[in-house]
Amino acid sequence: MDLFDYMRDSNMKKEAPLASRLRPSTLEEVVGQSHIIGKDKLLYRAIKADKISSIIFYGPPGTGKTTLAKVIANTTSSIFTQINATASGKKDMEAVVVEAKNNLAGYGKRTILFIDEIHRFNKGQQDYLLPFVEDGTVILIGATTENPYFEVNSALLSRSIIFELKPLDKEDIKILLNRAVCDREKGLGVYNAVMEEDALEFLADIANGDARAALNAVEIGVLTTERSEDGVIHITLSVASECIQKRVLKYDKDGDNHYDTISAFIKSMRGSDPDAAIYYLARMLYAGEEVAFVARRIMICASEDVSNADPNALVVATSAALAVERLGMPEAQIVLAQAAAYIACAPKSNSAVCAIGEAMKVVENEKTATIPAYLMDAHYKGAAKLGHGLGYQYAHNFENHYVEQQYLPDEIKDRVFYVPSDNGYEVNIQEYFKKIKGGFPGQNH
Repeated sequence: MDLFDYMRDSNMKKEAPLASRLRPSTLEEVVGQSHIIGKDKLLYRAIKADKISSIIFYGPPGTGKTTLAKVIANTTSSIFTQINATASGKKDMEAVVVEAKNNLAGYGKRTILFIDEIHRFNKGQQDYLLPFVEDGTVILIGATTENPYFEVNSALLSRSIIFELKPLDKEDIKILLNRAVCDREKGLGVYNAVMEEDALEFLADIANGDARAALNAVEIGVLTTERSEDGVIHITLSVASECIQKRVLKYDKDGDNHYDTISAFIKSMRGSDPDAAIYYLARMLYAGEEVAFVARRIMICASEDVSNADPNALVVATSAALAVERLGMPEAQIVLAQAAAYIACAPKSNSAVCAIGEAMKVVENEKTATIPAYLMDAHYKGAAKLGHGLGYQYAHNFENHYVEQQYLPDEIKDRVFYVPSDNGYEVNIQEYFKKIKGGFPGQNH
């Protein structure tokens, strides 16, 4: 590093936002997330022992994903490299991989690659990393605000440990705010500011677990508030309220979090209350919730709670998910309201949930049953000699396009998994089975 690089880095650190300057350099300085970095927890032990494997940090904004990556950077003997998926592409990853190979071969040093917002990488970009993660060329640390089970390739997930970060609680935020005001080296201590207790309480509460939002607010307050006659900058409740205009996740004033609100939203749709469903939807959208997240939950509810009582519910929910992706806000809120109202007003059935639940229990707990030979694939060479496909009756050759034939394995031939409800379209399903079979198996169970 030459003099100009040093001066540039020094100036960037001085001019960096408060939330960035205050990032801890050691585990002991980290506030919150004790469920994953408590002294008896796996991540704490791995960082201390410098034995990090590939991991994914998942959680809302301002909960410390990048902070934990920086702590790892400060404690590891490996080479640490960081890229952001919003501004980087395959060429950037190729350069990291080449350098990682050289460092491993020449110096015996492994490379930790931190990818912020990894969900922004498409499938092809994520696939590129896979062989290098698998052979140890790089140790991947990914950070995402999106559910990794939806947004990160399953192959990468299977080679990574997922750590979910929770929103910081109110006391955690207060610790960080006090540290920000008092720290003379990395914080705002040189400004001789004092935060009044009601302002501290207000900011800690209204941040709703987002440390970055709280720190940004106090920084604005200190930098824009004139000194009083005593020479001190007083951060009052009035000043604090001007610096942060609304909750980062304004789900309610009692501190109920993101997960409680989405739970109430889903239960309102399940409970056939369109007014409540749209109210909770409005709270989430006002708070800046990701529309894709809401759309996914509507799709789940359409299948889990409406099912075949109204098969069109899943069509509406899926179409809504596609539409909001293409429209974005604010128009997406209309589409989501339409879908949520439709699901709430639709007839309800959990028949699909019960069916797959029972079937999964059988598959998990009982010996794997043998597929009847006449249902096996008859198209490959030698299948006929094994009796595969012989005796199969093609349903379309019979009246009503139905022929009585056993499809379940012999060991479980009398088991019933799917039983339609007495609601909505599933009544039609019952009638159809009466027509072709004389009744629905298990209907009287």
